[in-house]
Amino acid sequence: MNGVHSTEDRLPHGRKPLRDPSRDRRKERRRARVRHLDIELGRRILVISDIHGNVPYFQGVLELAGFCDRDVLIIDGDFLEKGTESLRMLRILMEMEKRGNVHLVCGNCDDWADMYLPGFPDGVFDYMLQYLQYRRWGLLWDLCREQGIDPMTLSDFRPVSRLLYEKYPEIWAFLGRIPHAIDAGPFVFAHAGMTPGKPLEEHDPSELDRVDALLKTDRRFDRWLVVGHWPVMLYGENIVSANPIIDRERRIISIDGGCTLKDDGQLNCLIIPDIRSEDFSFVAYDPFPVAVALEDQEEGPRSWYIRWGDSQVRVLRRGAEFSRCRHVRTGYEMDILTKYLFSDEEVTGCNDSTDYILPVRAGDRLRIVERTSRGVLAKRNGVSGWYFGRLSPEE
Repeated sequence: MNGVHSTEDRLPHGRKPLRDPSRDRRKERRRARVRHLDIELGRRILVISDIHGNVPYFQGVLELAGFCDRDVLIIDGDFLEKGTESLRMLRILMEMEKRGNVHLVCGNCDDWADMYLPGFPDGVFDYMLQYLQYRRWGLLWDLCREQGIDPMTLSDFRPVSRLLYEKYPEIWAFLGRIPHAIDAGPFVFAHAGMTPGKPLEEHDPSELDRVDALLKTDRRFDRWLVVGHWPVMLYGENIVSANPIIDRERRIISIDGGCTLKDDGQLNCLIIPDIRSEDFSFVAYDPFPVAVALEDQEEGPRSWYIRWGDSQVRVLRRGAEFSRCRHVRTGYEMDILTKYLFSDEEVTGCNDSTDYILPVRAGDRLRIVERTSRGVLAKRNGVSGWYFGRLSPEE
């Protein structure tokens, strides 16, 4: 895992996060693209979101789900960016879509085709260059490297943008026709959200692909809305679960398991057994080695989850392996892996961290995220926490 986190968390102290200057222009210009899909009774529907250029996770979860030609596969946005194989991921999906049973939704990380719409301000090109040189991966990075261009040597992205437009017309055409929502009768698949009571075709794309923390709003729907975008673990305050959240009262299913973005993330695949069924299940893939617990462990008395968007801590005592830290907003103190701290400063951001002690029974299978001198940071049934007992050798 590469522990990639948001720009806001990673930028040096005092530097403002990058802002795409085309966002406001997009809101004035565009209506959402909507695809209406008639899915036959008796076909499984598999839904995956937020792959973020992580090909091994994608291949792994499809294998776990037993994906076949009879199934319908929905890629619910953000298949690009933040991971290291965006171009490879895109080409895989371009080929898969030709099968007729694979359908994509545009996420906020997938709308690169819009950079070629006429009339965008010059600031867009400055933003693209800053983004490239800051991230050092993603679709544009991959395309530049394929053309023998080192983005770190560029001072102006305009000529490169024209070159990429000329060299890859099939990519821009493909990305430019991906819908922002799929209307499948009892289900709507949108990357991040929608507005209740508003026809899908009347939405701006940002109303479908940029709604943060949908489950923290008061929105509810009269048919099922399946979204990604917001990693599900961010909804928890003390227990870190990467499993899909199914809110049956409000008819919302949120499936982003933090693939690529979270050190303990997973790629979830929601399984809808039939277009008329609500008997949902899921499988999840991560690459962590498995070990069997040899001792019982009781759940800890209290815990806290320091997470993206609220990750500022004050380092009280820095150690080689663990550092004692106080969460700035809440005052909660916990030991955090020193390598998870973003800088050597007294006040700094950190990777998502928890001191939750997992409830474990001898014989439980644990997926090992980190091994330390104190114990292991592990996942049990999608929930992350600490285990301090003895373990069998890894399987």
